[in-house]
Amino acid sequence: MCCSAKLVQIWLASLKLQVLEKLDMAPLTRIGLAGLAVMGQNLALNIAEKGFHISVYNRTTSKVDETVERAKQEGDLPLYGFHDPESFVKSIQKPRVIIMLVKAGAPVDQTIKTLSIYMEKGDCIIDGGNEWYENTERREKAMAELGLLYLGMGVSGGEDGARHGPSLMPGGSFMAYKHIEDILLKVAAQVPDSGPCVTYIGKGGSGNFVKMVHNGIEYGDMQLIAEAYDVLKSVGKLTNEELCQVFSEWNKGELLSFLIEITADIFGTKDDKGEGYLVDKVLDKTGMKGTGKWTVQQAAELSVAAPTIASSLDGRFLSGLKEERVEASKVFKSIGIRDILADQVVDKVKLIHDVRQALYASKICSYAQGMNLIRAKSAEKVWDLKLGQLTRIWKGGCIIRAVFLDRIKKAYDRNPNLPNLLVDPEFAKEIIERQSAWRKVVSIAINSGISTPGMTSSLAYFDTYRRSKLPANLVQAQRDYFGAHTYERVDMDGSFHTEWFKIAKRSKI
Repeated sequence: MCCSAKLVQIWLASLKLQVLEKLDMAPLTRIGLAGLAVMGQNLALNIAEKGFHISVYNRTTSKVDETVERAKQEGDLPLYGFHDPESFVKSIQKPRVIIMLVKAGAPVDQTIKTLSIYMEKGDCIIDGGNEWYENTERREKAMAELGLLYLGMGVSGGEDGARHGPSLMPGGSFMAYKHIEDILLKVAAQVPDSGPCVTYIGKGGSGNFVKMVHNGIEYGDMQLIAEAYDVLKSVGKLTNEELCQVFSEWNKGELLSFLIEITADIFGTKDDKGEGYLVDKVLDKTGMKGTGKWTVQQAAELSVAAPTIASSLDGRFLSGLKEERVEASKVFKSIGIRDILADQVVDKVKLIHDVRQALYASKICSYAQGMNLIRAKSAEKVWDLKLGQLTRIWKGGCIIRAVFLDRIKKAYDRNPNLPNLLVDPEFAKEIIERQSAWRKVVSIAINSGISTPGMTSSLAYFDTYRRSKLPANLVQAQRDYFGAHTYERVDMDGSFHTEWFKIAKRSKI
């Protein structure tokens, strides 16, 4: 028995040694990814598909197993799953690069805490979530104290983009970016005439800030498209079949974009749980995750006018008041949506043409506001962001990808110091050509009782920006009257204050 036991011990020791030798010989992976919700899984599979060996980890181990299984099914991809953070980190070659795709805020801090214990100086952490840019700057400083590099990287394109090629906006440590540049260049969306949809954005939280504004522009785009739909349906009485045809046609010209494309698809989708079309069964209550709100808050902080984006946010707020709106519709039932064209046949072709022009002109204003916000923040933080490069990497992969972006890039290439897209010669010409139709659509909507806050605020933005003189002189005079805030004059230099109240009182005696 004693001899047998000894032989067993020797055999076990030999087996253990063989296992350890195999582990030591196992090739280390090129990169790691922590956080395996849909976006994380798809980005990991994208990286593996491009030939990079990747380790994956998730606190809920079933997600790890699910991802490993997907990798096998989708082409036996070089993806390796780990159930504990230590073995996950140690499976990656040095200097280690780990992408996190977890919920913004506290979960990011917790994930960093969990992983950084096993990381070494020179290793790099990349946050690929929609994070507040100041959190990224705070974390970059904290990681630097530990000798770790840090990037905040905006990822746009949804789950499909993550799997097949997103738009990537990395900002923070340039050294960290160089560690992963070869991977990002292959993983990002590829646009034939302009290359991979990724570039080093800049220092600090610039990557997250640019992604935030991208999302704000996205809010504006979606609101404007919804308003075009509302006018065509409520005034023009277009059916879903007709709307599908209209948006499909629009997607062949200057409005060609991902959002116009999917809108056409939505109008053509039948309800699989009942009669009719699915879009008519979707509750008119829009959700949000916060980036649009952050964009509007930053616009206010930097004194940058962004009324189109702000109106889209207000639209989401109001859509959330579904129960209140139902009750309000009963109170105001007598007016409803007015059919101002009841006594005449609606010229659908003309209406479709005018709405198309109004949508495009409003879209220019929305992008102008977003780019001005990025410029203002870049100046404040000394990020030296290149606006033309940003629009280049938005041309593919991301939600706001559009043929229109190539024209914006060319505008900034012509004049890097362009104060506003509206005054670029080409865009100015297009706005002038479309402004008549734009005004008609807004007027029809107002007179019909249809709210078009995006188009209306875009038109007001354009009309305000193009005027050399505004009624702001009266507002400043009022401020000086009640608060002695002083004012400037148009005919002489200096700052002035008038005793308005005393003068008014004397004149009334």
